[in-house]
Amino acid sequence: MTVTSDITRLERNQHEFRSLLKEIVPADGNRELNERVSVFRRSHTGDVIHGESSLALCMIAEGSKQVLLGDSVYTYDKDHYLVTSMQLPTASCLTMANPEAPYLGLRLLLDPVLVRSMLMSHHHELAMNQDSAAFDVAVVEADLLDAVIRLLRTTQTPQDAEVLSPLIEREIIYRLLSGNHSGRLAHIAGLGPTTQGVTRAISRMRVEYDHPLRIPEIAQDCGMSVSSFHDHFKRATGMTPLQFQKHLRLREARRLLLNEDIDVAGAGFRVGYNDASHFNRDYKKLFGQSPMRDVE
Repeated sequence: MTVTSDITRLERNQHEFRSLLKEIVPADGNRELNERVSVFRRSHTGDVIHGESSLALCMIAEGSKQVLLGDSVYTYDKDHYLVTSMQLPTASCLTMANPEAPYLGLRLLLDPVLVRSMLMSHHHELAMNQDSAAFDVAVVEADLLDAVIRLLRTTQTPQDAEVLSPLIEREIIYRLLSGNHSGRLAHIAGLGPTTQGVTRAISRMRVEYDHPLRIPEIAQDCGMSVSSFHDHFKRATGMTPLQFQKHLRLREARRLLLNEDIDVAGAGFRVGYNDASHFNRDYKKLFGQSPMRDVE
């Protein structure tokens, strides 16, 4: 197939993808098509949204979006897709959306069991030898978009979905592996000693977020030196362990302030801050407003 015909096919697929999403979500909002496929429509850009990433493939039919992870910014649009392979604290915002050309997006949650099976069958060694960042933006290819469109269509026909959806999801994972995402998908599958170590550290830090950060102890538990642990953790998550812990603490403090009857000082103390002014500074730096102003 020539380059010209590849481009023409991609453009046809992009047009079909956009039209299909407009049919499925005719007005602004979110719609879950099944337990793994969700679609989104927005007619306006908005504020920065703080949340947590999923293990997912994210694609856009129209508009554009930015996701911030630590110090890194990932921008994707109709020509680029995003793969997220760890559950990490993020901030995101739409950068292009209006009533005439609304933001239209899709998220496919990637099944760790299926990913592990595909890696073990086809790309096991490649995955084990890569030390990849948890997020990546790549150029959309016609074959991948074609599979995503077919998956969308099967969700509209329940009798087809039960049989065909698992087969198409396997194809999508195969396309991602072919696009050099094997190291990234190894995060999802939990394969490789480095991946297992970083994942174990993240799980521990989520539980002990309000405790002092004992890096030497965590590194030893992961089977790494302190310097190696710092390097692998930053490469995978885009944050240092200390930055990651700070995000966990501040997000939990925000949850407490918004959902429980607790004052600012109490929320800071509950998540591990002994200094109220330090808590206020960090909170404002992450969320853009002081804790009290944010609650209001």
